[in-house]
Amino acid sequence: MESATRLDVNHELTLQDFPYIVQWREDRCTRCGKCTAVCPQQAIEPSVFAQRLVYSQSDTPIPGVVRKVTHGIRQVTDIERYCVGCGICSLVCPNMAIAPFYNDKNKFLFHKNKDGSPYKRGGRRNDPTPSTLDKLKFTRISMLTDPALDAGRHEFHIRALLGRNLPPEQLPLREENGRLVSDENAFVPPVREIFPIRIGSMSIGALSPSMWEGLAMGITYLNEVEGMPVVMCSGEGGMPPRLLKSRFLKYFIPQIASGYFGWDEIIHSLPHMVEDPCAIEIKYGQGAKPGDGGLLMAYKVLKLIAGIRGVPMHVDLASPPTHQTKYSIEEAVAKMIQSMSMAWGFRVPVYPKISGSKTSQAVLNNLARNPYAAALCIDGEDGGTGAAYNVSMDKMGHPIASNIRDCYLDLVKQGKQNELPLIAAGGMGKTGNLAANAAAMIMLGASAVDIGKYILQAAGGCVGNEYNRCNLCNTGKCPRGITTQNPKLYRRLDPDKVAERVVEVFKSANVELKKIFAPMGRSTQLPIGMSDGLSAPDKAIADRLQITYAC
Repeated sequence: MESATRLDVNHELTLQDFPYIVQWREDRCTRCGKCTAVCPQQAIEPSVFAQRLVYSQSDTPIPGVVRKVTHGIRQVTDIERYCVGCGICSLVCPNMAIAPFYNDKNKFLFHKNKDGSPYKRGGRRNDPTPSTLDKLKFTRISMLTDPALDAGRHEFHIRALLGRNLPPEQLPLREENGRLVSDENAFVPPVREIFPIRIGSMSIGALSPSMWEGLAMGITYLNEVEGMPVVMCSGEGGMPPRLLKSRFLKYFIPQIASGYFGWDEIIHSLPHMVEDPCAIEIKYGQGAKPGDGGLLMAYKVLKLIAGIRGVPMHVDLASPPTHQTKYSIEEAVAKMIQSMSMAWGFRVPVYPKISGSKTSQAVLNNLARNPYAAALCIDGEDGGTGAAYNVSMDKMGHPIASNIRDCYLDLVKQGKQNELPLIAAGGMGKTGNLAANAAAMIMLGASAVDIGKYILQAAGGCVGNEYNRCNLCNTGKCPRGITTQNPKLYRRLDPDKVAERVVEVFKSANVELKKIFAPMGRSTQLPIGMSDGLSAPDKAIADRLQITYAC
């Protein structure tokens, strides 16, 4: 019996194997129990500490023994209840008696693969190194050569066009008696004017009802009060029926993916829609897991989500890696893009979203030939807030900067750089420099950028980071209430506060973009592809992106 006990202990993990170690201060703790109550992982628990103290108090000391018993907080060493470092325990502690600290000597990934299932997580990659975008500088400042603008006093709007832009010779215009006359029967692709930073595809299901409601209220306020045409993609999984039938639908981009989740509700709402959606996004891939399908874990498929998506409760919702109704780029264009365009009477831009890879240019070249393709969204390797295998997030995918640059230069060679907009996603604002990253992507060739994790951090208070902190997005245990369907957790999040922060984020980004573009003399249009305004201190990066090397 004693031997068996020793073997059990020998197979346990030590705290040094875990990514975060909880430090508890006995002298400060009042044993209120708040920290153990809010821990999403149950990684800490009340415990009893017994100490055997030896003492002596006489001139000829005879050792005495006393046993001291105290109560406190202990961190568990169960791999299923490991501390994720979210810090919620320290947030609720009234005396700063507890806090998690990152253990850079951890061996977490060696132990996390239980039952032969590879480790899945939410959040971004583990790689904390600065991205290519953070290394780029804006080095073209017009002073005596071209008229520079004062961003503080010169009135101009930062806007992008979502939709196919016909070249002058293809416009349905003709001259009659010295006047331009339009051909009413000619097909003109639908185009929307949007703010060049969009809220990317995060579904109602991936996000909590409180978070999704806050984002929706925020973009509505930006459009209707601030006059900023910010739009938001629904992600796969449909939208609330009341929203589909409201006038606010024009600020949203419904997404259809290979699981077709939620599309029954969208199709049934078509006759009752009072506004067209901003656009339709068809998802073929995502940056967090290129070549893999989407996945909403069973613990997040509760009553509300099951109702919107038309599925049973408590089942994993997996989307196939590709749409099952098509098997080539040409077939995808013919079936999906055209059928979605027809559903809305060719009034709504329709475009695909793909994961960044070396095949992006093949997709682009096919879209460039199709008159109904409105844009191309490319999601780079730094993206992702949903459930994804760790190996996919860390080892697969293509950096977004060079992928977008290659595609833009391909359009330049075809003379179509102003026709088909490119939308960049994946890692925008990874280190907090949202406007600078967006401006760099625009000057590399993108017309707009998508943000996901950035807005969760800025508006929802997400605590996840690249050091594997928290990253519980996929488990339904989000301690902030951002990515969970558990009412006990998402009630922690105030939608009004989320909406307020969304407005603040976009208004700030708008000012920063003006501060970057105005000195270049750009006020009437975005400097899309204006790569001579960029420089890099790394020669390899400069050569790869075909921009100036400056050191």
